[in-house]
Amino acid sequence: MEKAKQRANGTHILVVPLPAPGHINPMLQFSKRLASKGLRVTLVTIFSKTHEPIETQLSTVNIEPIYATYEGAGKSDLESMLQWLLTILSQNLPDLISKQERNGYPICCLVYDATLTWALDIAKGLGIAGASFFTQACAVGTVYYNVQQKLLRVPLEEDRVLLPGLPLLEPHDLPSFINHPGSYPSVFKMVVGRYSNITDADWIFCNTFDCLEPEAVSWMRTKWPIKTIGPTLPSMYLEKRLEDDRDYGINFFKPNNDTCIKWLDSKEACTVVYVSFGSIANLGEKQMEELALGLKRSKTSFLWVVRESEIQKLPSNFEEQTSEKGLVVNWCPQLQVLAHRAIGCFMTHCGWNSTLEALSLGVPMVAMPQWTDQLTNAKFVEDEWKVGVRVKVDQMGIVTKEEIERCIAQVMEGERGSEIKRNSMRWRELAKEAVDEGGSSDKNIEEFVAALLCK
Repeated sequence: MEKAKQRANGTHILVVPLPAPGHINPMLQFSKRLASKGLRVTLVTIFSKTHEPIETQLSTVNIEPIYATYEGAGKSDLESMLQWLLTILSQNLPDLISKQERNGYPICCLVYDATLTWALDIAKGLGIAGASFFTQACAVGTVYYNVQQKLLRVPLEEDRVLLPGLPLLEPHDLPSFINHPGSYPSVFKMVVGRYSNITDADWIFCNTFDCLEPEAVSWMRTKWPIKTIGPTLPSMYLEKRLEDDRDYGINFFKPNNDTCIKWLDSKEACTVVYVSFGSIANLGEKQMEELALGLKRSKTSFLWVVRESEIQKLPSNFEEQTSEKGLVVNWCPQLQVLAHRAIGCFMTHCGWNSTLEALSLGVPMVAMPQWTDQLTNAKFVEDEWKVGVRVKVDQMGIVTKEEIERCIAQVMEGERGSEIKRNSMRWRELAKEAVDEGGSSDKNIEEFVAALLCK
């Protein structure tokens, strides 16, 4: 056993995520799983030149930082910033690989974010195996692949879409790039372009688990030898086999840990709505006002994450007027919050990481998707997994205060609320099973490690 461990330790994996929280966190968690099997793992990402060095919770995962600062004209210009990130990564990656070899730790496999298709070309050029990592649901991947193959045309030519492995989808169930063609064209090109050289990858990993999306996973396996390895949450929130793995290990915002948890400790079980729309989504002022008034009207207490850049959109004196029932913070430790006994509902944008966290921790959801894959995730939350309700927008695209109040009540009260809670608890157990010893995702990771050791 010790010899096998030593041999695995000589096997070095380089992990290259897209430098954004929703991509770094799942690939960092996958890195921890590989490290727990004895592999040497190095994760590469970009930090600001002014950023303090960051350590992961597991010392066996090495962080290789690239220090650079974006100096574009507008920091809110997502497409320009994305292009800058890709340029920095592509310029530095070959040198990083050479550096590892000079240090006596040659790379045998490059695990790259599926959006970074050029990384596979670099790996192949250096004689290194390449593994593509998809940070999205397989259902969403199926949609994008069909667009890339021109089997699903944009703009849409039909009112409903039926794709292999997926339920019948209406336009508002499809990713926003398809529902609203022309929005963020370079991002759309990037997400669809992930399939341009996928058949050349030695492995394809998906952050999901088999029984969560059985039809979509089965269909994708008719195309490629994909391996599901999720959900990629810290082990102590799932099967608890990695005792040091209690957090993602990288915080992009400073969370109000003590404030949040102390406030939640003062609440009864399952009485609080947790509201957060992730690190990117920006709600308009009218939508912020309706959301604030909806939470104010609701019978339940609320914990609402409003990023510092968004705080000016709150109605005047809102925090003072709701201080008896609500707490507004700039950021919070989301996993700790979702796992807290006081949380009865998660009002979410349905980013894939947040969706998996809620599913894995048994928290019912009010789905309020904003863009990209979130619309498809929301469809599955309500209709396929039956763990929440999805808000309806009015003719102006606004979710009204009455709708917000209605959806929270549906999830928190009555027979439907009880059914949603039962379903949520069932998915929590299935998520744990997937990553526990012998589970579907654990087996797939073991097979990957074994294949590397045979090379």
